[in-house]
Amino acid sequence: MIKSRFQFLDRAEAGRQLATKLIALAPDRPVVYALPRGGVPVALEISRGLHAPLDLLLVRKIGAPGAPEVALGAVVEGARVETVVNEDVRLATGADDTYLERTRQRELVELERRRVLYLGNRARLEPTGRTAIVVDDGLATGATAKAALIAIRSQGAAKVILAIPVAPEETLAELRRHADIVVCLHPARDFQGVGAFYSDFHQLTDEETIGLLRQAWAEGGDTAPEHTRRRIAVPPLGLVGDLSVPPNPRGIILFAHGSGSSRLSPRNIAVADRLNAEGFATHGVIAARLSKLHL
Repeated sequence: MIKSRFQFLDRAEAGRQLATKLIALAPDRPVVYALPRGGVPVALEISRGLHAPLDLLLVRKIGAPGAPEVALGAVVEGARVETVVNEDVRLATGADDTYLERTRQRELVELERRRVLYLGNRARLEPTGRTAIVVDDGLATGATAKAALIAIRSQGAAKVILAIPVAPEETLAELRRHADIVVCLHPARDFQGVGAFYSDFHQLTDEETIGLLRQAWAEGGDTAPEHTRRRIAVPPLGLVGDLSVPPNPRGIILFAHGSGSSRLSPRNIAVADRLNAEGFATHGVIAARLSKLHL
């Protein structure tokens, strides 16, 4: 891959640079929406800089028949599903209504799977009357970002801002039609792909993504009222971990994770979220700490 002379160390650095630009705009009642997975570490830094809550905006591309890499459109998961279709691609590929609906339904199933995996039973953050900031780690065609902008506007956002580290100039021209403000650190004429602008552009895992979201919630950038989450220590036992407490808890359940597991693994988070939903507080710790208990 040919490296651009403009490079970010990683997504977090790009997010910090974007946060500086956005702070200067002084957005009114901002809420930050990340396009996962790559947009999450960028959005986390923006959420920190603005002291704004962080949520996900889950979007899936609808591939053209016989050419799934070509964006026929995109579908955005939410309280009201939004589907955006590229009519030029539809005409060129001959995609009919049956194909479009079948593919749309398949992508909606995947979007729901991802929301459960990443967010459990957490309520969506509503953008109504607020400034919605849509964030990704970079754009190429902009098909998914366009769908996200249209969807968040239709959900009642008072103002929509697109914040991205890099994108081709021609893509930005199209997206400015769907956002009140576009903040892009590097509008690129000679675009070699998003990864060319990063020294570290590794593919994020689900566990990394969930861990970053947990950081945002632990730091207080979450306005959802269902649970309180914080890092605590129990000095007599030497236990350190994440405490999640639902309203009026019925009791507390201690998770002890061994070296082959993690409190941030999708499986363990799913179990903890279910227990929280049933009214139990949960505390995840590392099993090695339990040696003092001589169990």
